[in-house]
Amino acid sequence: MCDNLVVLPDYTRSASMLVAKNSDRPAYESQPLVYNQRKSYKSETVLPLAYVEIAQVEETFLSIGSSPYWCWGYEQGMNEYGVAIGNEAIFTKDLKVSASDPGKQKGILGMELVRLGLERGKTAKGALEVITQLVEEYGQWGTAVVGEEKPYNNSFLIADSKEAWVLETVDHQWAAMKIKEKFHSISNEMSIRQKWDLTSEKFIENAVEAGWIGPGENFDAAYAYTDFTNALQVSHIRVQRTKQLLAEKNGQVDVNWIQRILRDHYEDTFLEGPFFNAALPDFQTICMHSSPANFTWGITASSTIFELPKDEWHLPLIWWSPATPCTGLYLPIFMCEQSFPELLSNAGTVRVKSVNPTKSAQDQSTEDSYWWKFRDLLDELKGNENGTLYSKNKEIARKVFGPLEQKWLTLIRDIEEEASLLHKAGKRKEAISLVTSFSNECLKEAVEAIEEVRKQINLVLSY
Repeated sequence: MCDNLVVLPDYTRSASMLVAKNSDRPAYESQPLVYNQRKSYKSETVLPLAYVEIAQVEETFLSIGSSPYWCWGYEQGMNEYGVAIGNEAIFTKDLKVSASDPGKQKGILGMELVRLGLERGKTAKGALEVITQLVEEYGQWGTAVVGEEKPYNNSFLIADSKEAWVLETVDHQWAAMKIKEKFHSISNEMSIRQKWDLTSEKFIENAVEAGWIGPGENFDAAYAYTDFTNALQVSHIRVQRTKQLLAEKNGQVDVNWIQRILRDHYEDTFLEGPFFNAALPDFQTICMHSSPANFTWGITASSTIFELPKDEWHLPLIWWSPATPCTGLYLPIFMCEQSFPELLSNAGTVRVKSVNPTKSAQDQSTEDSYWWKFRDLLDELKGNENGTLYSKNKEIARKVFGPLEQKWLTLIRDIEEEASLLHKAGKRKEAISLVTSFSNECLKEAVEAIEEVRKQINLVLSY
């Protein structure tokens, strides 16, 4: 389960495009933030993915993405041109048909398509074209969970500073819709229905031939392709909640408000939030927690906000919080060539990606992984499987983390403007030095803040 949203510049306080995603994954699957620099390749180089091999391009773009420890691809990411992409698993009728076909060719994973779009697309439209061409040629299939075989198709939010698209795919077929009004949000269900801007050649014909919709009927893409044996309650409530919260700000959406949305457990609704506590969930919420009943499948493993640049002089900006964002801290990281901190990109005990999840070991916690620091902290805050200490300890964490986030949000605007002036003056190296020094200082403060939370929790427990 995941949630993606995009807010168009005219609807944000900063007049910048905002993109965000909560990536929900198995409860102990680490998802560090990785940095892949621009690279050149010899012609005829082959790129091995989880289930297929494809031709590598001559040059790939610099990108930063949130990546499950075993996976080559990204759950969400951004490239040096300020293109941001996040994906969603969607469950469509073709998957049942394909599951019974022993000769079905396994295709490209959605997470691999995210990274491929970022490495090869200079604009949102360019990334969309990269992904759709690969989907048409290779299709999709294959599990995305270590030790589990559950195929899925994908929807994507793809944006740059000027435009945003939603792309929804069904095996080799696809439809894309340009987002024209205020904001858009997607979850684990198709959102394109009777209006789109682009499709594959046989998008409608494929559904008619399969008998999923009658010839001559008013074509509703989501209705035609959705597998109704997969309950939409896992996604529909969440997507409606994100839209409700985005609408509340009426054109003044900012990073603070996006953080609020990504931390939501239906507080201040008729549900009044979880009956016991958010770490013992009643429903699948935007900020996802594991349930002893196993209906949530996992937790929010990575939460990311992308601020896309207003112009060529402003650097793209990432706000990243590992594990559940309600117990996390959004760290600012600029998208630029840099010496990327290993602490951020380290998984735990598994340091070599197997690419194929069926061949990967399970990752375990280590001290030199920023992701695991927050994942281990989550367990400490909960106290036990039922989250007995969660509510009290979460407040301790927020009193430490909240002011630090606000401090960074205040300071970073001056840093951004100073860096843009340096960049405009032809001093890119100085601009990069300025912003990376700031991010590194924030990282140091974040690690210290984790220890401060632990200290305060232990102090309370000692009384």
